[in-house]
Amino acid sequence: MKSLATTAGGLAGSAAVRKPSRALCAAIFIIAMIAVCVFVPLLLPWTDTQVDIVNRHLPPGWGVHPAGTDELGRDMLARLMVAGRISLSLGVAAMAMSMCIGVSLGLLAGFYGGRIGNAIMRMVDVALCFPNVFLMLTLSALLQPSVVTLIVLIACTSWMEIARVVQAQVASLKEREFALAATSVGCSDAHLIFKVLLPNTMPTILVAATLNVAHAILAESYVSFLGYGVQPPTPSWGNMLNQAQGYLDSAPWMAILPGALITLTVLSFHFLGEGVLDLFDVRSRKR
Repeated sequence: MKSLATTAGGLAGSAAVRKPSRALCAAIFIIAMIAVCVFVPLLLPWTDTQVDIVNRHLPPGWGVHPAGTDELGRDMLARLMVAGRISLSLGVAAMAMSMCIGVSLGLLAGFYGGRIGNAIMRMVDVALCFPNVFLMLTLSALLQPSVVTLIVLIACTSWMEIARVVQAQVASLKEREFALAATSVGCSDAHLIFKVLLPNTMPTILVAATLNVAHAILAESYVSFLGYGVQPPTPSWGNMLNQAQGYLDSAPWMAILPGALITLTVLSFHFLGEGVLDLFDVRSRKR
């Protein structure tokens, strides 16, 4: 029994080590990706729109273009990095907007409950009835495509889950001793919401925010892939995949490179979210 317990403890310890290391690797990758997307285009001899007509469809690793060229002879590395700026900035901006909407409504619904809470949560239920993909595509087809429009569309179709999670968390926290004590000494509703309850929901909000960036990057990718998102000549990882559809046989790197960056970036944000969740779980267990 002792050896079995020792083995179980060792396995648990190794699992606890693996998760933080995976989250750390994800964080390093995200920071490195941001730095590369910001600075590498400034160091390259080619811009993302400059055409090298002689070297069209140049494979990666050949000639003066390390990541190859596309159908017009544009440098793939420059386009990937500039597209990364667009996709990452769009993901973070859409996350920030959706978090503002979802957290605000979740706080109000969880704190007040009753008619106010029911009205807000029924609105959330109605919004969740519509599939996000089809709703975004429909609205994108009706509106003028642009980066700002896409940010607003993604934010307006991704705040509902956040509101539901925050509402449940706040409804539970307001019955705790510290919240009841603050109420008993006459604290105002604003003080209770923003000084007492909101700080205690921050672990949940941080995890949701991390995962929401991944969702926003994916949403931008498939909307742009279908032609309703970021419009050429402005590159994004999604519209680079769209433009690569006709060249999968002759120039597969045009699809493989942006697809790999989307996959790695989204996985990194998911691993980072898991790491943040594990970190706060460990702290709560220590308490």
